[in-house]
Amino acid sequence: MKYDLEIDKRKTFAIIAHPDAGKTTLTEKFLLFGGAIQTAGAVKSNKIKKHTTSDFMEIERQRGISVATSVMTFEYRDILVNLLDTPGHKDFAEDTYRTLTAVDSVVLVIDCVKGVEEQTERLMEVCRMRDTPVIIFVNKMDRDGKNPFDLLDELEEKLNIRVRPLSWPINGGTDFRGVYNLYEKSFVAFAPNRKATDEDIVPLPDLRSNFVDEYFNEKDASQLRNDVELIEGVYDEFDKQPYLEGKLAPVFFGSAVNNFGVKDLLDAFVEIGPAPRNRPANTREIDVHEDKFSGFIFKIHANLDPRHRDRIAFLRVCSGKFERNKFFHHVRLNKDVRFANPYSFLAREKNIVDDAFPGDVVGLFDTGNFKIGDTLTEGENFYFTGIPSFSPELFKELVNKDPLKTKQLEKGINQLTDEGVAQLFTQHGGNRKIIGCVGDLQFEVIQYRLLQEYGASCVFNSLPFFKACWITGPKDKVEEFIRFKQANVVTDKDGHLVYLAQSEWYLNTERANNPDIEFHFTSEIHK
Repeated sequence: MKYDLEIDKRKTFAIIAHPDAGKTTLTEKFLLFGGAIQTAGAVKSNKIKKHTTSDFMEIERQRGISVATSVMTFEYRDILVNLLDTPGHKDFAEDTYRTLTAVDSVVLVIDCVKGVEEQTERLMEVCRMRDTPVIIFVNKMDRDGKNPFDLLDELEEKLNIRVRPLSWPINGGTDFRGVYNLYEKSFVAFAPNRKATDEDIVPLPDLRSNFVDEYFNEKDASQLRNDVELIEGVYDEFDKQPYLEGKLAPVFFGSAVNNFGVKDLLDAFVEIGPAPRNRPANTREIDVHEDKFSGFIFKIHANLDPRHRDRIAFLRVCSGKFERNKFFHHVRLNKDVRFANPYSFLAREKNIVDDAFPGDVVGLFDTGNFKIGDTLTEGENFYFTGIPSFSPELFKELVNKDPLKTKQLEKGINQLTDEGVAQLFTQHGGNRKIIGCVGDLQFEVIQYRLLQEYGASCVFNSLPFFKACWITGPKDKVEEFIRFKQANVVTDKDGHLVYLAQSEWYLNTERANNPDIEFHFTSEIHK
């Protein structure tokens, strides 16, 4: 119980959205309010200075995977906020899905012009799997977009979650007047391109007063009254409990690029956002208030600095206190490891940390000891559950172009797939290597990195598979299935059997013919 104060001070969340909804811009503004950067835009220019060399790095720039901006820590109103910025592109969805396992809540950014897009729905499904609390931020209100009520209906219908607006826009697009805060009953006037300061806030405790008519024109005043009356009538009072259970999502409106509505969102988040929570493990539930340390690796990034071969593993602390130079137990390898210079990330600087508490994310130098999903403890043997691998959608065979570099290719592909960039399958009883990815972009990235970082050149041949299914069932049935389907059965890196289906029809047929065998689209990293 001795770390309660530290735990209550921390909140860890990720920002997720469809590409171009405005995640990085919002991240930047959060850092600005948190005082982590002095001028917004530093996040961007940091990326640009770092990656200008070639157009492949252009991909990296769009992905924004420079580590300095993927994990950021800042303080706001005495709360220590850990913010994880995620890639929006569908090709890198797996990275985002796994980041969601390491956070306690999520801010979902929606573009008010486009509404809910397909990637938004997929990300939301992953949040549903774990009942992660969600706050929705409707961005780009200074553009002509959809009617706010239509947007709310669309959110409820497509994302399968109840919503409750906590702020409300007055007009939209070119005659956007500002946002009325339903939570604190005040109005913030919109002025583009300047910092939102306290002077812009006008308290409006009673919307029926004459002051409202004087302040707005008649049309806007009556519109606001009608809207607020409708909201109070249609939506329940905001209640924190269903939000924390992941059943209700508060909605805010604003424009991140103009620094507008962001402060309302941040204030509300600091007030209602969940503190670090308990985590399920394979033996018991790990209480966040325990004194003993435990944590898991949710992301690995290799060769951040091209001049050195280094890998950084990101560790999420789940209970107890992480200390520098102290020995911790690595459950999978069953050995003790210690870390001389663990990092925390503050906006652009990496700082060495001496201790970290539940909710914090720490970067550890990795010499090849870690895989995604590994657990560190103070001696107890258990591992955290709920860190999934998803079925890839594209499959290609890896073909070595230079036989002299076979060893480098093996090493490279093993390290890159350890990172979780893609999944590696090996032909059952054979040696063919098959790479599975979520998007086409990843194959280019792998090919480029194999050549640049390991000197191994390769080509990819497309394979006509539709989905990978992990198969489990009675031993004799599974063996019989493998005998008949030798060409389609592969093993993944952990040695689990995977059936590659050519099409949905094949998959349904196999399911009907083999009722005893279960086909799974996701695989727990530890089984």
